[in-house]
Amino acid sequence: MELSQETLESVGRYVRSNLSSWLRDVTTERETALLERSVRIEEELKAQRELIQHGFSLMEKRFDQVDKRFEQVDRRFEDMRVDMNARFEQVDKRFEDMRADMNTRFEQVDKRFEDMRVDMNARFEQVDERFREMHRYSSRWFTAISVILALLALSGILSNFVG
Repeated sequence: MELSQETLESVGRYVRSNLSSWLRDVTTERETALLERSVRIEEELKAQRELIQHGFSLMEKRFDQVDKRFEQVDRRFEDMRVDMNARFEQVDKRFEDMRADMNTRFEQVDKRFEDMRVDMNARFEQVDERFREMHRYSSRWFTAISVILALLALSGILSNFVG
């Protein structure tokens, strides 16, 4: 089928006169689809922003809870430090009291040893005096016995001469 030149020109005029309205209809539908799509994207972005903000809000609350917990732990550590310092001071005081008591007792023991040493020295002096007295006493007896034996020996020698 072959078209004449006139038919082609007539079709050309018809297309030219209606082309702008056709394009408008196609463009309008396309723009409407794009606009609807943009609106859906914006709504989705808004929903995403709200979710993110809600997530940040929840994270902020959680951070506040964690901060409070850290503050509680810090207070507990501070209380424990104060309590431990008080206990160490009590232990130091008890050790100091024990040291003072031990020093007192050692001084008492040293005094008793000194008293015992003085007493033992006095007793040794007494024993030494007794030995000296016994020596003097035994020396006298030994001298007296020696004299008697010497006299007896002399008398026996004399009786042999005499008799």
